[in-house]
Formats: sequence, structure tokens, C-alpha cells
Amino acid sequence: MHPICLIILNNGRRMLHLGKVNSLWVFKKTIYGVFLRDTDSDEEVLLPNKYTPKDLDLDDPIDVFLYTDSEDRIVATTLTPKISLYQIAVLEVKDVTRFGSFLDWGLEKDLFLPFAEQNGRVQKGDKVTVCLCLDERTGRLFASAKIKEFSNREITVQEGEEVDLLIGDESDLGYQVVINNLHIGLVFFNKVFQPLRKGDKIKGFIEKIRDDGKIDVSLQKKGYGQVIDSQDLLLKKLQENNGVLYLTDNSDPHEIVRELLMSKKVFKKCLGALYKQRKIKIEEDRIILCS
Repeated sequence: MHPICLIILNNGRRMLHLGKVNSLWVFKKTIYGVFLRDTDSDEEVLLPNKYTPKDLDLDDPIDVFLYTDSEDRIVATTLTPKISLYQIAVLEVKDVTRFGSFLDWGLEKDLFLPFAEQNGRVQKGDKVTVCLCLDERTGRLFASAKIKEFSNREITVQEGEEVDLLIGDESDLGYQVVINNLHIGLVFFNKVFQPLRKGDKIKGFIEKIRDDGKIDVSLQKKGYGQVIDSQDLLLKKLQENNGVLYLTDNSDPHEIVRELLMSKKVFKKCLGALYKQRKIKIEEDRIILCS
């Protein structure tokens, strides 16, 4: 993994973090915007007028994201980018040139994805899974689609934990997912009961962390917690369908997945639990919500 790069003063003091949110304060105002400083240095960075809050005054603190403009000058923005330094995200290709591709990361200046950092040529409109990197030699931020080395970082999640997921590429086994913008995991096809598209943001759960560091992810809670959530879903579906669903424990598994986004195994457990609670009646070809 790349070391987190800081801009360093000649005397060795910490200064500004490129590619990250910095807590700075207003040093002076100009016709172009306000200049900001870190408490530990004299280095200044411009926050242009279009990003400057109207009530911002001298000596006020402000959190800003730092990146470089088209002339490689460090600038600040109050916009929130879709990715931060050494995080992983799924971004859309806005343009392709003879130098490389440019990605939409939520800022005015698009993010550069060099050809050398691609796993194959991309086209405008494609969505690619990338990590935000910093070239320590030039001080420029860039994207890399070669994310394997970044996914090998120290694991910050644990089994059973609820996490944020970004849907990535399909593999032979399932969907690659980005976990909390930091790790790469896999959701197996046989555990997917809803339509997924690359770039979708959903919640999930860490199912297993393997000895080799690979992470298995589920879109449902593990164990009976999944059944409890699915009971609520089944009751909601009944309410939406005037209290009747033409499904039973003999229904085709694919029909159950299509209607309820759950496996037949979980569906049967839900039926049993709700029947014991006297919330539903089970007939030969349907289930009925009790009034």
C-alpha cells in the first residue's frame, strides 16, 4: 500500500493533506476568494469565491477538500468528492483522450485515469472501480484501476458488521463490492435476491473474513436476524397486495425471489414464524394477512 502522502515544509512540519478534507482557518480575503492556512504552517491555499460561504470571516475555521487545478496549483473546495485519498469508489468515465481517461468524481476538474493504470481500455459512460492515488514525485492526484494492492490493507471490519457497499464488476462467482470505500469483497450469485447494477450503493453485512484476507459479503443479516427482517418485508408485501399473496411453501424458488427478494428457505421460516404469531393464514394456494 502506498504511504499516505503529506505536503512537507522545509523544516519538516506537517502542512496540507492533498486528496483529503483539511481543517483550516481564514488568513486573508481577496477579490478571488479567501486564503486559508493550517495552524502549524504559513503555507496558504485559495478557496475561490464560488465555494466561500457568505458569512465566512477572518480567523474563522472551515473544513475543505484539497486538490490541484489544471495548472497543478493546490486549491480548496467545499464540495464533497466521491472519493478521497486511497479510498476506492466506482466512478463514471466522462471523456477519453490520447493521454488517458477522465472520471467524474464530483469536482470541477475531472480525475485523470492514465492508460498505465487501467485494466483495459474504457469508453465514455463506462463505470470503473478505482482508487485515488497521489504521485509523490509530481504532487498530482490520479486514479488507478489496479486496486488489488489497495485492497490488501489492514482490515477494519469484522464478521457480522453492517457496512456500506458499492457494487463493482461481475466475476465468475458473483459481484465484486467495495466495502466502506476501503476494502474489496465478494457477494456470491447464489446469495443475491435483488437486481444489482455497477455503481449501486447498498447496505450489506460481512459474512466471512478468510485467512488470505478475502472478504465474503452478504446482502442479508446472518442467522435468524435475516428472518426477522424478512418477516417485516413479507407483512409489508401483504399489506400492499390487499392482504393476499399467491405464494406458499410449495411455490417455485424463482417466483419467491422475484416477488419478495428472499430465498425459499428464508420464506418458509417467515411463514412458520408469522403463522405461530397468528399474523397470517396459510391456504392451499395463498397466504392471507390476518385482520
